[in-house]
Amino acid sequence: MQTLAKLIYPAQCLTCDEMIEVARGLCPKCWSQTPFIVDPPCDACGRPLIGEAQEGDLCDDCRANPRLWDRGRAAMLYAGNGRAMVLRFKHGDRTDLARSAGAWLARAAEPLICEDTLVAPVPLHWLRIVQRRYNQSALLAAQVAKLHGLDYCPDLLRRPVATRKLDGMTADQRHETVSGVIKVTPKRAKVIAGRHVLLIDDVMTTGATLAQCTRACLEAGASHVSIAVLARVAREG
Repeated sequence: MQTLAKLIYPAQCLTCDEMIEVARGLCPKCWSQTPFIVDPPCDACGRPLIGEAQEGDLCDDCRANPRLWDRGRAAMLYAGNGRAMVLRFKHGDRTDLARSAGAWLARAAEPLICEDTLVAPVPLHWLRIVQRRYNQSALLAAQVAKLHGLDYCPDLLRRPVATRKLDGMTADQRHETVSGVIKVTPKRAKVIAGRHVLLIDDVMTTGATLAQCTRACLEAGASHVSIAVLARVAREG
């Protein structure tokens, strides 16, 4: 039956109409245009390091401005086909991308996983969810938790205040806009105590939102926090 299904519904590339052998994959051209991070990354923000680098090294930005979280990873850079896929996933109702994107992110996040890891997505305000109909970060987080066999708490964090979109803001403006707007859901406070929390988001630019999520987790008693994002903006603005 599977062979028949492949004949009737041949697999197509996730980002173009090219026929491929494996379902939910990329054709060779789109794969080559997707900037997956393969070089040793900054251990805090996931950005690929330039020159001679070893596992655990930090980029200049993370040395100058230490992150609130312990460690971080990203599956790809927010550029080329990586940016195009994120935008389709986030704004184009392409929830089908979550399965493959979640697998890529799970692979990138593997060094961060420990036995007591609790996976949680960066939250959206309820109005944003009504507009978009889903939280793309929650779809990714569910896949990461499933593939690694980890506990998953989709409502660990909440965003009771609707903020402006962060696009086009400077780093300082982003931090000011999201300051204090993310809280731990009261009924989940017992779940987080003493746990390692792995926060999942679709894109990291300056890390302002992830920093607020981290602060909320640590204040609620998390032992430590790591972050993993599908795409990392190459340079902060």
